[in-house]
Amino acid sequence: MNGSRNEARAGAQTLVLLSAPVNVLLLEALAGGPKQQSELRRDTGSPAQTTLRGHLKALMRVGALERRRRNSFPGMLECELTPSGKELLLVLDVLRRWLERAPDGALAPGSNEAKAAIKALAEGWSTTMLRALAATPLSLTELDSVIGALSYPALERRLATMRLAGLVAPRPTNGRGTPYAVTDWQRLGVAPVAAAARWESRNLAAHSAAITPLDVEAAFLLAVPRLRLPGELSGACRIAAEIRNGGKRRLAGVRVAVEDDGSIASCTTSLEGSVDAWALGSPDAWFRAVIESDLTELELGGDCSLSRALVEGLHDSLFGTPVQSCP
Repeated sequence: MNGSRNEARAGAQTLVLLSAPVNVLLLEALAGGPKQQSELRRDTGSPAQTTLRGHLKALMRVGALERRRRNSFPGMLECELTPSGKELLLVLDVLRRWLERAPDGALAPGSNEAKAAIKALAEGWSTTMLRALAATPLSLTELDSVIGALSYPALERRLATMRLAGLVAPRPTNGRGTPYAVTDWQRLGVAPVAAAARWESRNLAAHSAAITPLDVEAAFLLAVPRLRLPGELSGACRIAAEIRNGGKRRLAGVRVAVEDDGSIASCTTSLEGSVDAWALGSPDAWFRAVIESDLTELELGGDCSLSRALVEGLHDSLFGTPVQSCP
């Protein structure tokens, strides 16, 4: 669900794939090289043969692994990661780093707790609940008024799941209805979403959701407010991605106001108005900048020290160290 259609948004399909404990164990088991199915069954805790075959087929459907016959043993089949599968390991690594920062202690990939948290992240992203809550805290009734594709009970269930996972938290109120706000851990969840969305754009472009203006806005609204820049930098900066839809182009992003002490004064999706600096680029250029700390494909203008600091701040906040790029 994405708030208007019954499908996942960019990155969500991959997150759901990596929420399955057996898929995680299979990817980790194959990281060292090809293995027979009997070896994989042992390495994944001896699940039922039908269960193992189902997960292997799911990973083959997305092109992450393939079967090949060992030359010296004509009757012996092995499974091995494809280049796409090796790149998926990088997404898993980003997801692992996020799980390690869970508010109540590190969650192990493949655990039931990690599965619940990842699925809550994917559902919140796909229903656009996170896009709505990233802009401002909202009550369940208010969410119902802005997300028409989900029934009130469905929204209530998903909000409860996100709260149990630590992605949202209630805010004090004197009025009717309890507003919910995204947690700091949820803001950090932009990292695995971005890594998963990039993997899909590179490897599943024909079978996954394209990146939309809503995705770009949600990512920036979630990630930017937790930044703090060096105190000598201040002003207004426009950071945006150029989204192509057929022959049309549209800028999507946020306008950020930075105070004299380096704190974020405001972050809004209205791109109009004069600014002191800007950073523009394609979604792929933004992936490179934020995930790999490679700003070469972004257009920086105006006070470049301000725009560069914001982009580098996003990388440092979400990823800390550059994530290896696969060819």
